[in-house]
Amino acid sequence: MLFKKKKFERQVSLRRDVLDSILSYCQMKHPNEGILILKGKSKSGNIMIDGLVIPPFNYTGPTFAGFPHSFLPFDMSYVGIVHSHPSGSAEPSVTDLHNFFGLVSLIVKSPYGDKDIFAWDSGGNSVKLSIV
Repeated sequence: MLFKKKKFERQVSLRRDVLDSILSYCQMKHPNEGILILKGKSKSGNIMIDGLVIPPFNYTGPTFAGFPHSFLPFDMSYVGIVHSHPSGSAEPSVTDLHNFFGLVSLIVKSPYGDKDIFAWDSGGNSVKLSIV
C-alpha cells in the first residue's frame, strides 16, 4: 500500500501539579460533576497535559457536566476534557462518548484520589495514563 499510515498506541502523560488541581476542583464541585478543558501537546501518540481551563458558561449537576463549545476561543493547545463522576464509576457513558472533545477524555471517580483518574479515547477504549 502506498499511503499506509504508521499505527501508534496513544498514551497520556499528566503533570503532577495538574493532577492535584483536577482532584481539588472535583472535590470542590462534589456532589455535582466538574468539567475542565485539558491543555497540552500531542506528538507521535503521546499526549502531554500541562494545563487546565475552566470552560466559559459551563453547567453541572449530579449526573451531567458540559459547556457550549461556541464560546471557546480558538486555541490549538486544547487536547481534551476531564470531568468527574460523583457516582464512583470511571467508565465513560454513552453521553460522554457522544460529546467527546479533543484527543482524550479523563474521568475522575469519587473519592477523587491519585488512583481515581482514568483516560479514554473517543471509542471508549482505555488509554495508558502516567503521572510525571
